Amino acid sequence: MARNNTKQKGKGSKGQNKKNSIEFFKKNKTKKGVVETKTGLQYIAKVEGSGAIPDLNSTIEIHQRISLIDGSLIADTYKNDETEEFSMNEAIEGLKEGICLMNEGSKYKFFVPPELAWGKRGAGDKIGPFATLVFDIKLIKVL
Repeated sequence: MARNNTKQKGKGSKGQNKKNSIEFFKKNKTKKGVVETKTGLQYIAKVEGSGAIPDLNSTIEIHQRISLIDGSLIADTYKNDETEEFSMNEAIEGLKEGICLMNEGSKYKFFVPPELAWGKRGAGDKIGPFATLVFDIKLIKVL
């Protein structure tokens, strides 16, 4: 059987993902407009809304595009113009922190370090251990 030598995007190995995440955050925080919180979450405020601000007990409606730092797409609600609703207490730690910074109508890009996402265990077959996630989120409504 022939060996497949094409580079695969996506899940990645634990050691490589951890190394890539560290390098990514070090570089990313020097880019114009990137803000880093005490926890290590990084974000760019693309559009500032003026509506309600969610808290950890809120249910929200959002559009989101989720990818890995290598560009691998995990999910995209913009594509089919179908928003998603969920309770903030169901979100990963990085999104709980980040979305609570947003007003309705805001659009932010979040760079979520592994320790604020799925950490060393990863999630499913698309998110490997120690993977950094990129979320492009528009907060439609606090329900």
